[in-house]
Amino acid sequence: MRILLTNDDGIHAEGLAALERIAAKLSDDVWVCAPEYEQSGASRALTLAEPIRVRKVAERKFATTGTPTDCVMLGLRELIEGRAPDLVLSGVNRGANLAEDVTMSGTVAGAIEAMALGVRGIALSQMGAYEVGDNYFEAAETFAPGIIRRLIEVGWPTDVVMNLNFPAKPLDEIAEVEVTRQGFRDVQVRIAEKRTDLRGRDYYWIGFRPERSRPAEGTDLRALYEGRISVTPLHIDLTHLATVHELKGVLGGPPPKV
Repeated sequence: MRILLTNDDGIHAEGLAALERIAAKLSDDVWVCAPEYEQSGASRALTLAEPIRVRKVAERKFATTGTPTDCVMLGLRELIEGRAPDLVLSGVNRGANLAEDVTMSGTVAGAIEAMALGVRGIALSQMGAYEVGDNYFEAAETFAPGIIRRLIEVGWPTDVVMNLNFPAKPLDEIAEVEVTRQGFRDVQVRIAEKRTDLRGRDYYWIGFRPERSRPAEGTDLRALYEGRISVTPLHIDLTHLATVHELKGVLGGPPPKV
């Protein structure tokens, strides 16, 4: 099996090193194409207004000045020699990618770009785990290979990507995997903090408030909060079919006149 790795935390991220160790348990044909610097929150952005530079870091390992989406496209179409990869793994992100945040995640976007180009994609993220010690990515490294093998065995639709999130728990407290649906938070966790620089000019830091919502059973949020590994099948058809059916009866036919 040929595997391409990417991430949004950058080529030097500890999570990418963890992903390389995960991939090594699955294959000896592993390639890497990741951003030169952090691209968190880049979503599916493409670099269109400037050229993308590529640096060869090592054999089968490249860094680019582009986004995770750029990296996957270049990896699949330009940089990998010979046949195309069978699988793209994106991550391991430092911090979970859950609920509505998946639409902004560069980690998830890497897997989506793989899917768009006809290759199976899996996004991997490790929930904030400073309280469990220095082995931040231990849960992901321990459990991801077996989950990925099982997913490959059973397969999934070609228009779907898998979003894996690992809880912030010691290994002996992680006993279950749950297949979940995407949740939505009932609290606002994104914030903009206004500060002033030494020249008296205002600027802002965008970040997250560490506040938990009260998610429903069966959601990715609930699983992580309760210490389970979350596996969420995602796709990018954002059509709300119930509203489509409602509007067809009142907006179909000739356009309304003012």
